[in-house]
Amino acid sequence: MPRAALMMACVGDISGQVRGKGFPVAHLARRVARGIGWTPTNIQITCFDTIAPSPYGSFGDVVLWPDPASELRVVLPGRASAEHVVLGDITELDGAPWTCCLRSLLRRTLERLTERTGLQLRAAFEHELTMKGEAAAGPAFSLTGFRAAQPFAEMLLGALDQAGITADSFLREYGRRQYEVTLEPCDALRAADQAMLLRELTRAVAALHGQSVTFSPLVDPAGVGNGVHIHMSLWDAEGRPATHDPGGRHGLSGVAGAFVAGILAHMPALVALTAPSVVSYARLTPHRWSAAFNNLAVQDREAGVRICPVSERDEAGRTRQFNFEYRAADAAANPHLALAALVAAGLQGIDDRLPTPEATVEDLSLLDVATLHRRGLRRLPASLDEALRELAADRTLQGWLPPGLVDIYVAHKRAEIEHIGGRTLEEICAAYAEVY
Repeated sequence: MPRAALMMACVGDISGQVRGKGFPVAHLARRVARGIGWTPTNIQITCFDTIAPSPYGSFGDVVLWPDPASELRVVLPGRASAEHVVLGDITELDGAPWTCCLRSLLRRTLERLTERTGLQLRAAFEHELTMKGEAAAGPAFSLTGFRAAQPFAEMLLGALDQAGITADSFLREYGRRQYEVTLEPCDALRAADQAMLLRELTRAVAALHGQSVTFSPLVDPAGVGNGVHIHMSLWDAEGRPATHDPGGRHGLSGVAGAFVAGILAHMPALVALTAPSVVSYARLTPHRWSAAFNNLAVQDREAGVRICPVSERDEAGRTRQFNFEYRAADAAANPHLALAALVAAGLQGIDDRLPTPEATVEDLSLLDVATLHRRGLRRLPASLDEALRELAADRTLQGWLPPGLVDIYVAHKRAEIEHIGGRTLEEICAAYAEVY
């Protein structure tokens, strides 16, 4: 019997999961023109597939509009069907942007950045993941460890290439059975799309190798965590880099320094959106090579924002390569929402003409609260509950987001906290490892 090829129109939700509806590939043009019905309360499905309190209840309808520019078709060896996905945006029935469409939120935030500054953002997502079970072994950063995962890695990079996604590197990371895959920088909306698709392709390829992977922020309370480092750089309308100034503080241009300062100023609230799971906060602690403070540092892997090293020899090459990374993020976050919040915070820093922060060079965990305060530094929240309180108190940050979104988001996350309540840290880690 002939098969009717199917594809899936998808969105990323608050929980960082990819959800959507399938339809025949032959109907794509029709779906692009007419959209696909979607249920508003779906936004309140948590990562554990419970439904958080919803302002929509059983009422209402919105429309998911597939974006042909995001279409992905990958043929994987051993799979009878192609991995065929198209991402989309959600609107009200009358075409108005829907409050909870996180992809269109990122698009509008990037447009606002360009309108106000003439600049565009390029981004790259660096993902850490853990092979579950005993599928991969070998010492940290070793050839043995790399070799153990090489068949999986080569198929994954081939799948990414089919999808038009360019990988920068793949390596055996420090943690037990931990690996890292980094994508090359591109325009920010596409970078967030790619981050979402990378996670799905990684899971699909692992399954073909009889393995499973998790991007969970922390798999083992005694181990290291899995982060998502978000690299960013600013560029002008002519494609010239605008992040680096050899004479600027720490090599940052004035506009890039203000952008970073805006992120740091709002970072205690931002982490509710960028590190949004209960287990995220067991990772965001000092001496775990993650981030525990709202600090800038140069090539320090425990900084909230890190100025990355450059290897180019000539000044033009160094200027193009120069970038900074936000380190207090993980794969429990929706990449569109996380990047939208970072861009909005950076734009606020530009609007407020904030000076480039001074980079820290010491162990901040040894400083007392008063000393940190004098230097404009804070310990990041120690729990998701604390981060949500920071988010609710940051009226400036809330002003960047559509009306009502923060309330919906907080209700979603509080339901997640309630669901996982009463469990040991080991049990919490296991639960998150299953869903991410």
